[in-house]
Amino acid sequence: MRIMFIGDIVGSPGRDIWKTYAARIRSKFHQQVTIVNGENAAGGKGITKKIYHELLESGADMLTMGNHTWDKKEIFDFIDGAEKMVRPANFPPGTPGEGIRYLKINKQTVAILNLQGRTFMPAIDCPFQKADLLVSEAGKVTKNIFVDFHAEATSEKQAMAWYLDGRVSAVIGTHTHVPTADERILPQGTAYLSDVGMTGPYDGILGMEKDVVINRFLTNLPARFEVSKGREQLNGVYFDIDENTGKATLIKRVHISEDAPFFD
Repeated sequence: MRIMFIGDIVGSPGRDIWKTYAARIRSKFHQQVTIVNGENAAGGKGITKKIYHELLESGADMLTMGNHTWDKKEIFDFIDGAEKMVRPANFPPGTPGEGIRYLKINKQTVAILNLQGRTFMPAIDCPFQKADLLVSEAGKVTKNIFVDFHAEATSEKQAMAWYLDGRVSAVIGTHTHVPTADERILPQGTAYLSDVGMTGPYDGILGMEKDVVINRFLTNLPARFEVSKGREQLNGVYFDIDENTGKATLIKRVHISEDAPFFD
């Protein structure tokens, strides 16, 4: 089984480049499952019901989220019925939505789990303890378990990967919007990447207009960030899973931009 994971969609530029390449990516890489992080898809923060359906219609099988899950208030009106979306599972009990979902693909089941880190992030329940609980539950259903760990600190991401090595198929980091080059398969068979990167503006700073961000660093004054315009990029990662064991056998990054054009 091959799974493709597309990094944080940022605003309309991210949605546009995703729609442009979604079908071509599936044709080239032949993945059975496509997962997309959509927590920044609406104007750079949050997601709307319209965009939720738009991302699914353009090729996503499941959407993961993160710390901007609640930034568009209309999400409270539809998240409980959004069966193709997971938000961080370690939000406190009673939070709307689900932190783990299951997909059935060609008689195989994939569990998709979303967790959020705590280092340099808002206060939240322990992701490690929540991982123990949900991975144990998922293991009764399938050996194919994917974790989107939405976290700031690389050390926390690495710790989660080593903690879950051999218990899940992959731990892929999101949130920092900058792709890392440390993809590997850990000794017990878990594929790992610290951060898959973002999908959206190529010439901004983490997807935002660079002049505004630079001025914020120069003056330390509050600023309203806007999604950058211009060139676009797409970042993702795909990995293969042995369906009999749930272990990863391959992991590779995908980057599409003007500097790294996509070839059919």
